[in-house]
Amino acid sequence: MAAMPRPARPAVALAVAGLVLALAACGSGSARSTAGVAASGSVTTGPAGQASATTGTAAPSRTTGVDPDAPEANTPGDIPDNQVFVGYTPPGGRFTVRVPEGWARTTNGGAVTFTDKLNSIRMEAVAVAAAPTVASASRTELPAIGVASRGFRPGTVTQVHRAAGTVVLLTYQADSSPDPVTGKVVRDAVERYEFWRAGTTARLTLSGPAGADNVDPWRIVTDSFRWR
Repeated sequence: MAAMPRPARPAVALAVAGLVLALAACGSGSARSTAGVAASGSVTTGPAGQASATTGTAAPSRTTGVDPDAPEANTPGDIPDNQVFVGYTPPGGRFTVRVPEGWARTTNGGAVTFTDKLNSIRMEAVAVAAAPTVASASRTELPAIGVASRGFRPGTVTQVHRAAGTVVLLTYQADSSPDPVTGKVVRDAVERYEFWRAGTTARLTLSGPAGADNVDPWRIVTDSFRWR
């Protein structure tokens, strides 16, 4: 008669159960350790899947945005949107033009200049036999301006349309005269408009700091020009 198999010994069964519990406890401890590192720093996986930790503290989040109640910041030289313009006729009475109200006026020979802070409008009438063209202004006038200006950098010479008709526009950049108090020099963007009629050229030279947004005010001035 065949021998019956012996039942597992109780001691062996208990040893196996103890080993399983110990392995489970180690596994849960490693998970807790890794979770703790993840909360305080960063975790990377090394060779053979081993976890390594880089200690550190996460930087607090910072909320950024624009304060709607903050005062509006204007670029130096920007003419305010609420600026009022008034009509002006220079000596000789050959033309009229609207200029910003309240700007200081100075006269030097036949030229009149209105200034306020960093901006200026200069006007004069000169005798010229023929109407200026893009070619003549590029060939003679722009180089002459460069000789008389500090830090001159030529721009463009074009024809543009204004209410009084077609005019020649010269653009360039140059350094302003030093401030009489601080000595500070500003980089100016300059637009010179040349209107011509019957042997007379009226020149409007508008200047302000490079980068200032004065497109609309300068358009108001140049569109307001009228011969008399």
